[in-house]
Amino acid sequence: MQVNINAVHFKTDVKLEEFITDKVGKLYQFYEEVISAEVILKLDSNEKVKDKIVEVRLVIRGNDLFAKKESKSFEDAIDQAVEALRKQITKHKEKIRGN
Repeated sequence: MQVNINAVHFKTDVKLEEFITDKVGKLYQFYEEVISAEVILKLDSNEKVKDKIVEVRLVIRGNDLFAKKESKSFEDAIDQAVEALRKQITKHKEKIRGN
C-alpha cells in the first residue's frame, strides 16, 4: 500500500514519516482492498493545547474512508485516526458481507 504524507507549511522529520507509514500501513492487515492512503499534517495557528491536526484518507474500491483528529502530538493524533479508520473498515466489511 502506498502512503503519501503531506505536511502543510512545515517539513516533517524522517522518524515521524516512518511512524506514520508504519501505523497507517497496518490498516492493510484489516482490509487488503486498501489501495493507498493520503496523510495530511497541519499545525493549528490558535494557541490551543491540541494544535496538531492529522487527516487520513484511505482509498479503497468504491468509497474512501476518512478520519480527522486533533491532539497535542502528531503521533497521538495518528494513533487516534488509525483506530477510527480501523472501526470504519470493520463496518465497511460488514456492510459488504450483508449485500
